[in-house]
Amino acid sequence: MKTRQVRDIEYQLLPGSDRQTTDIVIERDGVITVRPPKRMTPEQVDDTVLSKRMWIYRNLAEWRDLNATRVTREWVSGETFLYLGNCYRLQLAAEQDEPLKLKDGRFCLLRNIVERGGQEEAHEVFKAFYQNKGLSRVQKRVAHFAAKVGVAAGTVEIRDLGFRWATCRKNGDLHFHWKCLMAPLSIIDYIVVHELCHLHHRDHSDAFWNEVDKVLPDYRERKEWLRIRGAELDL
Repeated sequence: MKTRQVRDIEYQLLPGSDRQTTDIVIERDGVITVRPPKRMTPEQVDDTVLSKRMWIYRNLAEWRDLNATRVTREWVSGETFLYLGNCYRLQLAAEQDEPLKLKDGRFCLLRNIVERGGQEEAHEVFKAFYQNKGLSRVQKRVAHFAAKVGVAAGTVEIRDLGFRWATCRKNGDLHFHWKCLMAPLSIIDYIVVHELCHLHHRDHSDAFWNEVDKVLPDYRERKEWLRIRGAELDL
């Protein structure tokens, strides 16, 4: 991935693909990524980015507006944290057999984790919870929808993917960001179907969205929810 600049637009140039059109994306962290067809030279990509500059300006402004409402949570009793679209209040516990557990409608976190390691260690404990508790649930949804999409999925993993919600590898392996487990089940299903349909089409062409539509006719509403409220899915 290479950083390029054309006028006032800085973007990350991704390796070329077999698709016929250039894919320009404003990522979750506000970075502009561009994946062109293999046949295009970097200079031709610059020209394409420049021709799309008004679309880029408009979407960057929208991204800034959406992220202005990003939630900053505090690691104190009574703060709320998300799991599968539901809010659970945090309770700092003096003793328990696990660092973090969901019990009686509350997230119970060992107090000494916050006192000893602060926000960083508490963040890692929550991240591990989402990864461990969420894996089997996501695996089941992948198996359920793979049959509907007509594909065979590979290994499913929950990990930190930076600014992406999920990725689909060429070998069929699917990786999902642990933050997905904060979203409602309907949104998780959308992310799952989205990645499974990439096993048919690697791009975001009309053919790709037609595949998504076959399985989730209301995918536009789910996609819009994620676009508008995705910034809330954070620690």
